[in-house]
Amino acid sequence: MQRINIYLATILLFFVSCKDKADTSDEAVAPETVQIPVTVTTIHMQTLNDYVDLNATSSFLQSNFIKASANGYLKSVKVHLGEMVHAGQQAFTLQTKESKALGNTINDLDPSFHFNGLISIKAAASGYIQELNHQPGDYVQDGEQLAVLTDSRSFGFVLNLPYELRQYVTKGKQLELNLPDGTHVNGVVNSILPNVDSASQTQQVLIRVNQSKPLPQNLIAKVRIIKAQKNNTPSLPKQAVLTDEAQSNFWVMKMIDSVTAVKVPIIKGMETADRVEILRPQFQTGDKILLTGNYGLADTARVKIVKSQE
Repeated sequence: MQRINIYLATILLFFVSCKDKADTSDEAVAPETVQIPVTVTTIHMQTLNDYVDLNATSSFLQSNFIKASANGYLKSVKVHLGEMVHAGQQAFTLQTKESKALGNTINDLDPSFHFNGLISIKAAASGYIQELNHQPGDYVQDGEQLAVLTDSRSFGFVLNLPYELRQYVTKGKQLELNLPDGTHVNGVVNSILPNVDSASQTQQVLIRVNQSKPLPQNLIAKVRIIKAQKNNTPSLPKQAVLTDEAQSNFWVMKMIDSVTAVKVPIIKGMETADRVEILRPQFQTGDKILLTGNYGLADTARVKIVKSQE
């Protein structure tokens, strides 16, 4: 019996010794604190604009009409649809019906008279031929419309401005128009029509442009209306600014050393499409602010910087 007790005691001591070694081994391989991979950015001092982009359509606001000056037949048409013509340029040749009927009878009676009955009809203004209503050989009456000529002096962009933005657009204000091909045209507000569309509550604004090349009608351009502007103000990318569900409190995660980020409440100002003005606190330009990986972090978090964005 004594031998059995000694044997059991030996086995018990063996298991206790193994457990102590296992505990010591577990302590040796305890996992390290988890570090969240993040990217960081810094405060930028730059100009911020609060703006809205609206569409404006190019148009010739005034048209001129080329009309027949007598009854007769069109002998020739010297213009084409879409052609640019200049003031004083010959557009049509008209032969009166009297000369058409008499033919060369008058010249046979008196060759020195040189009668041909042809009348030259000229364009009164410069512009594009928008409509061509008759062809050679057509009979026309005095005052009948032969063609419609757009007045190049009346070219501009028409902007339908929501009335709530009326305070930001005044006569003489300079605006930049962005065309679909990526080019830019400078324009000036020429006039604002004194009526508002009852359905859309918009007011038509005519913008004159200084184009180096002719622009077509019905071209849609983007017009940027600046509502507010701040120069040399501190800002961060929108991604760096966090908020609660009510969007009443805002904060950023700031690095205080190489591996620790802490929550810093902020007061934000102007917002643009991609940046937010930081009113308080005053960050230094070298401060590192978390850009990505910041969502859901505790007030103090262990992080690992994988990339910096200037």
